[in-house]
Amino acid sequence: MNLLMCPVCHKPLVLNERTWRCENNHSYDVAKQGYVNLHVVQHKHSKTPGDTPESVQARRAFLHAGHYAPLQQAVVQLIRDLRIENLLDIGCGEGYYTNAMQAEVLQCVGVDIAKNAVQVAAKLNSNVTWVVGTGAILPVTDHSIDMCTSLFSPIPKNEILRILKSQGYLMVVTPAKEHLYAMREALFEEVKPHDPAKFLEQLVDTFDLIKEYVIDANLSLNQDDLKHLIAMTPYAYKAKPERRLALEERAKFDVAAQYQIYLFQKK
Repeated sequence: MNLLMCPVCHKPLVLNERTWRCENNHSYDVAKQGYVNLHVVQHKHSKTPGDTPESVQARRAFLHAGHYAPLQQAVVQLIRDLRIENLLDIGCGEGYYTNAMQAEVLQCVGVDIAKNAVQVAAKLNSNVTWVVGTGAILPVTDHSIDMCTSLFSPIPKNEILRILKSQGYLMVVTPAKEHLYAMREALFEEVKPHDPAKFLEQLVDTFDLIKEYVIDANLSLNQDDLKHLIAMTPYAYKAKPERRLALEERAKFDVAAQYQIYLFQKK
């Protein structure tokens, strides 16, 4: 079953050799790195949307060192338990989680607005359909997906409802209350606990919350890991430069990661 949709006319796309094409003859070539760009110019709001190359490389280095492995394992276990066939990972980034999800499903699509992130992801796993695209128009056909995942990413509710099958699942991972609290204390004068539930209201009318839990992980970081963690978060540019530099000079830093997992089912 082909899952991809033409972003211009919304007809299904069919892959022939290395070109995706719809019945209206709009065509999209698979890049040599193994991804397809379905982020058409009329949907772009900036020249290079999404994460910077520096942020992507920092995230890749940090995640591949295994620091967020407990979260990756919890996400994979949930997908395994639900026996998902078709999965879409929204905001897949450099592919750390998507790569692990693919082994548990029949078809896996990873989409991200940042082309440089998808280029990195596409080298990880050729069995994932890697797509540059936007959550505003998810380039996936109607009612074709069993589960959407959004890990630290936007939740384009109407588009998710369009592409999910009836009673399909939405998994959201967001920072739990104490996530990276010690790091934020070092970077900012005033720190408030995260509010993981702040987006729940927008989903209650169309989704049932069927499971929620918190994963805790204590991180003991060397200087390189710490620099990568700072660089991959929005704190990198929100913190005062002198505070960031002072933290980056630490040879070792202990911080608690805390992730909130929500599992929803479409009503």
